[in-house]
Amino acid sequence: MTIGRNNEAPAAYALTSTIRRLLDHLTEVDLYSAKDLESLSHTLTKLAHNVKSTENEYSPYIITLLSNRLELCEKSLANLRKRLERLEDPLPKTYEKLISILRSMSLANTRSKFSSSEVQKLQAQLREIDEQSKEGKFVTADGKAPAGGEEMAALLEKCLQWSDVVLDRKGVIPDSFRPTYDVLFRIRNELEKLSITQAWSLREADLFDFQRQLDKIDESRVNGNWLDDEGKPAELYVQRTLLYLIRRSYAYIYSLMISSEPVSEALLPIYNQLQTLKRCLIEVKNSGGVQSVRELYPYSMKVPYFSPETGQETRLTVSQLHSIDNMRQDGKFMINNDIPEGQGSVSELLAECFELNYELRVAAEEQAEA
Repeated sequence: MTIGRNNEAPAAYALTSTIRRLLDHLTEVDLYSAKDLESLSHTLTKLAHNVKSTENEYSPYIITLLSNRLELCEKSLANLRKRLERLEDPLPKTYEKLISILRSMSLANTRSKFSSSEVQKLQAQLREIDEQSKEGKFVTADGKAPAGGEEMAALLEKCLQWSDVVLDRKGVIPDSFRPTYDVLFRIRNELEKLSITQAWSLREADLFDFQRQLDKIDESRVNGNWLDDEGKPAELYVQRTLLYLIRRSYAYIYSLMISSEPVSEALLPIYNQLQTLKRCLIEVKNSGGVQSVRELYPYSMKVPYFSPETGQETRLTVSQLHSIDNMRQDGKFMINNDIPEGQGSVSELLAECFELNYELRVAAEEQAEA
């Protein structure tokens, strides 16, 4: 994929593939909010800028391909925005709440251990919203019926019906579709773990493999639905459950791609551990600092670094980080005669760690003198 190179034009190819999938699914389900579109819009704008700024560095065919893909995504995004204009104030806020509840119910429906109480609490929220309507219609404070009220009522009814179905089925999937469910369930869970621990375990191949599996399952649908071995389409409950897992997985991939740091895999080990060290130092600073310099010793964390001079990994502590400067060649970290991406990011992070450690040390010394 393009982990560590998300400021270059090729990153747009991988990322727009995921964005296009998300946009297609949002268009298909027609259940989304303005918040869903904000991040996608920002990312597309950033990608268009990156493609434009690096167009002289790549083949014109690649630039044309990427530009066309971005244009298609922008058109799809514009159509989705237009469809949201159907809702007049103050409906959008309640609409977003319903979308959130619907997704929370789908999440509860796909947990490894089903919880009826979790769904019942969400169902209670739906009933509270229903009580705010008058005879099934949503009106403003002055009694007027805003545009989109009928769609709101239909969505609320859909949510209530789905809550009943989920409570009845309790996450049980028929054997004929269980293999597909198990694959999607595993992918969703693994991506969720990556979203939490990505700094330590995300590799370039991870997202590519997940995306390929998802694309294959998504494209196996016939007229929008999956068929069992006998050619029978999945019932609505199964279809919605599988679609939720696919869409949630695509969303995780998108989130991981846009949050990946512009640092190459070769420099990620030191970068990731420095990030952790920085967070520790910030937490210590925000909690009042340290009473003595000795308390900083636990934060003199050992950091692995591949030495271009010896060809071996060395281990550095905070007190030794300045020696990294002497390991550079012409101001760059060279690994196997290669210049890994992320030189500036790593150097900046090192400087931040030095600064935080220095501030804590000075504060501790001043307190000791006082």
